[in-house]
Amino acid sequence: MKFADPKNDIAFKKIFGDKNKTAVLISFLNAILEFEGDRAIKSVTIANPYQVPKIEELKNTILDINAINQSDEEFIVEMQVEKDIHFAKRSLYYTSKSYVNQIRKAEEYPNLKKVYFIGILDFAIFETDNYISRHLILDQKTYKQEVKDFEFNFIELKKFKLELKECDTNAKKWIHFIQNAETFDLIPKEYENIEEFIAAFEAAKIYNWSKKELEVYDYVSMQEGKRLSEIETARIDGKAEGKVETAKLLKAEGVEIALISKTTGLLLSEVDAL
Repeated sequence: MKFADPKNDIAFKKIFGDKNKTAVLISFLNAILEFEGDRAIKSVTIANPYQVPKIEELKNTILDINAINQSDEEFIVEMQVEKDIHFAKRSLYYTSKSYVNQIRKAEEYPNLKKVYFIGILDFAIFETDNYISRHLILDQKTYKQEVKDFEFNFIELKKFKLELKECDTNAKKWIHFIQNAETFDLIPKEYENIEEFIAAFEAAKIYNWSKKELEVYDYVSMQEGKRLSEIETARIDGKAEGKVETAKLLKAEGVEIALISKTTGLLLSEVDAL
């Protein structure tokens, strides 16, 4: 494997949260938020720039990225691999918290600036086929956006099915990069002439990483593998338990043991022992 998996927390923060290489984050934000012309982000200050975290601190740490652009608007970017059915509520909490923390007293309300949230999820959260969704506060009747200080954007990677050759925008290319970078041996030609993507791939080259970075990266990867293994074990255990319950019901109805065994997949001895 030549490139790190951007879905890994430490890799994501290293790629997009480097205060010395903000062009990568700027390109990503402009692409996902569809900012062009006067709206385009020209500069950002990363409030919590990339630093190699200590392994013992990871459990209670969310490795998101907080940035402020040239207009003092705030951006929160978070990569979430583990399924969280309350993620939408969590995004509301963190966004409102950032908004409130901009000022210290009520007289400063006019100084409040817009906060954008971008959640990149390795699971589905909404019942649509759209891999990107943008959520705004709109008037119920006119659908006008009169309250403009909050915007929530969600990228659901499981719904993104495009091949790289089909990615005709930078937004699609960034999503494909996050989803598939670890599978590449070389930088694909579709990215070769775009400076920000080259920088992202360079940051993802694991042979340039320090020993400490690799230790944290491997730890995060192993924890994710452990979580997936636990989910699969629970699924198998639940399936087996369901077979046993079905066998018990059939046996109580007087169904022959051989037929119960054939129907449920349990051994004759297992059915007989119920």
